[in-house]
Amino acid sequence: MPLESLIEFITALMTDYLYAGVFLAAIIETVIPPIPTMAVFPTAGFIASQNGLELPELILLGIVGGLGASIGSTVIYLIALKLGRTALLRYLKYVKVSEKKLTKVECWFQKYGDKAVLFGRMIPVFREMVSIPAGLLKMKLAKFLAYTILGSCGWSITLIFIGYYFGIASEKKFLSRGSISNDLLKHSIASS
Repeated sequence: MPLESLIEFITALMTDYLYAGVFLAAIIETVIPPIPTMAVFPTAGFIASQNGLELPELILLGIVGGLGASIGSTVIYLIALKLGRTALLRYLKYVKVSEKKLTKVECWFQKYGDKAVLFGRMIPVFREMVSIPAGLLKMKLAKFLAYTILGSCGWSITLIFIGYYFGIASEKKFLSRGSISNDLLKHSIASS
């Protein structure tokens, strides 16, 4: 399934089943690296704006998305924990992660530890990668989950709000253009 088709599928999933769709889309985008986070959460926010969701519902939508992303991140963490470095490197080459890149991420993780998991959730591409050294370096699962859920929910809520306000702004711009067009049409009919 080409990336474009997968993104179309995810968009349709979120359009038809907003909360469940965002949850599943967040799991998918976390586990399948080529799907950008920017294709999931801002789109969900935009869809929410078109459906008139209120602030509490937006926050809940962000939490649901963050929990989905956290499950996907935990899957990656557990795989890294169980497989170990040598076995994992055989699979990572298929997603263009070399031993050199993995070593860099591990060093960064050792330097920043817990903060790497928390703030790494807010950096595209790195948000998925940070689960690997956390698993390889055997970070405690409870601590990993706490920082992952907090970081993922914060990132998800932020991007959903961006998409939401973009949807509101574009709707207002469209409506104002529509009223300008209607005024021009009325004016041209009246003057002819």
